[in-house]
Amino acid sequence: MDFDKRIDTLDYLRGFALMGIIFVNIIPMLSVPLPAPHTVNASYLRFLYLFVEGRFYTIFTFLFGVGFHVFITRADAKGRNGYVLFLRRIIALFIIGYVHVQFLPGEALTVYAVCGLLIIPFYKVKKSVNLVCGTAMLIVMGIFSFKLFMVLPLMLLGIAAGQFHVFEQLAKNRNQIVIFTSIMLVLSIIGLIYQYHYAPSVFGNVSDANFQETQRFLKIGMTVGPIVSAFYAGLMIWLLQFPLVQKLLSPLKSYGRMALTNYVSQTAIILFTGKVLHLFNNITYVQSLYLCLSLLGVQLIFSQVWLRFFRFGPLEWMWRIVTYFEIPPLRK
Repeated sequence: MDFDKRIDTLDYLRGFALMGIIFVNIIPMLSVPLPAPHTVNASYLRFLYLFVEGRFYTIFTFLFGVGFHVFITRADAKGRNGYVLFLRRIIALFIIGYVHVQFLPGEALTVYAVCGLLIIPFYKVKKSVNLVCGTAMLIVMGIFSFKLFMVLPLMLLGIAAGQFHVFEQLAKNRNQIVIFTSIMLVLSIIGLIYQYHYAPSVFGNVSDANFQETQRFLKIGMTVGPIVSAFYAGLMIWLLQFPLVQKLLSPLKSYGRMALTNYVSQTAIILFTGKVLHLFNNITYVQSLYLCLSLLGVQLIFSQVWLRFFRFGPLEWMWRIVTYFEIPPLRK
């Protein structure tokens, strides 16, 4: 196995997940007010809760677990202490997350860093145990709508995927990918229909009854979220088995390779734009969609151009320095 070769599918999936996260994060960042009922903005809000909210961070969290296993395995194979390197990596991630959370309350990096410490012992646990425990814990947390506590089981499933070498053997398992994606599609349709059935006509604290309706709708969304996420990931993986799709989505791969830089810069750009254009509490849900699409377009182009001349994204490069205690060449 070539331990220096990147697993491209992980970069594509990471970029795909990050693209979805921004559509949800921008709402609290710019204090977007709740829309009036029976409007286009209300329809878009409902769309977000059905197809975006809790769907993409799940993929991103799962990939963190995969990346954890790949990182330590490759470090050990090169004769380095993977645990020590990963610990430095986690500390650096926590520092970045701590700064970031000052501008985006509720952001995920600090949570990932803490959970990254908790999952270290599971690297040596049998893959079947990680798979069963991760699945069982995720089902329980999903049923009780404990969103924060879903991070750990998702990472465990990522570790299990790494232990089973899922992403190294995708080309050999196309039929299994199709079967898995088809099952997740059916379950997703059932789950989303069920969630939509309980969608409130008005979101917010208009009344106690309305508040209860909204909470029930959101809890159902958290329960079915991992299923929808699994369908999204399965569909992406299946599509990426075709070289033409890989070529068409190549900007997504670059975007995923610079996930940390793009994630943090999203916050900076959105807050700066909101300040300059006076968008705080003065923008609609649909307008936030347009802003996200514009930002994503810029970041996709920037990521692809940057990686033509440099080996790492800016933050990825600094992260690597702290991890390895050495300065790698940045330019290609």
